[in-house]
Amino acid sequence: MRASLDPRAPRAPRRRAAVAALGAVLAAAALASGCGIRTTSVPVDAGAAPSRVPCKLPSADVTTRSPDSVAAPVYLVCASQLVTVDRPVPAGASGSGALGAARALLDQVRQSPPESERRAGFSTAVPAGLRVEPSRAGDPAGTLRLSSQPEDLSEVALAQLVCTYAENEALVTQGSVVLGGPGEYPARGYLCTSQTKARPQDGTTPDVLDLD
Repeated sequence: MRASLDPRAPRAPRRRAAVAALGAVLAAAALASGCGIRTTSVPVDAGAAPSRVPCKLPSADVTTRSPDSVAAPVYLVCASQLVTVDRPVPAGASGSGALGAARALLDQVRQSPPESERRAGFSTAVPAGLRVEPSRAGDPAGTLRLSSQPEDLSEVALAQLVCTYAENEALVTQGSVVLGGPGEYPARGYLCTSQTKARPQDGTTPDVLDLD
């Protein structure tokens, strides 16, 4: 039997189907609106979730010290500046001389920050393999020899180390931290200034003193 082409033929079933489809679309839109979600055909990047205030560690997140350790300030990088955090060092480190104190502080400043510090924005640029050795014959008093030439470290790493050592009186000679490298270059004195802390990435910091 041939389908009817008469325009007067009843169209009720077709209309009912269209109405039902439209109702389903409207219902879906209403559900989305009720959930507070605006429909969109374009992916939306809302950005990262808000983080805690950078460079501030809640007291509960401060690194726990053992009874045989003391807190020592260590400079880390946060918000493009140098900021101190308290790290535990062996209580006898200061009494073991300048080299013992330097090694204990280097262990902390080169250490990857724990999760609590990373969440607050802290990081370190000091190489994990960096070591500190005793001075050589003919070095100025108070010299510490690094396993890398100080000038071969990044500006930030050198600033971190100098400012960390400058907080310890045993590692300061005539107002500066005296550092040398593994080569034959003479040791030099490095200063930790307010500019060093504010702009550690600046190639002119820390200030350098040529020693006699």
